[in-house]
Amino acid sequence: MKLFRFDPEVGRKIVQYKSSGFVISRIVHVPDEAVIHCAYLEPYGVIGYHQATVPQLFLVVQGEGWVRGESPERVSIHAGQAAYWDQDAWHESGTGTGMTVIIIEGVNVDPAKLMPPV
Repeated sequence: MKLFRFDPEVGRKIVQYKSSGFVISRIVHVPDEAVIHCAYLEPYGVIGYHQATVPQLFLVVQGEGWVRGESPERVSIHAGQAAYWDQDAWHESGTGTGMTVIIIEGVNVDPAKLMPPV
């Protein structure tokens, strides 16, 4: 057995796209398939408005916050829910209280095959 860390202390602080209070820890890269990250948003943290380079699944595992696509309307999201953006979709997310998220990015990511909609 081997043990590994993915806590915020080993992650990388992200400030691009006017992001704030956002640390990301890479978990695994499946070549030609997907990259999986764990994102930590501090209270009032924001992952700034940007375009998805590949399809992206945003799974909230702790806390709550909001997500949005190209519309300015913010949609509430909490632990146990996920947001999905297609490739090239503009999106943003944030939280008032803190949120931990698993982000899966890859050309073949399609949650509709396995997860029921909200």
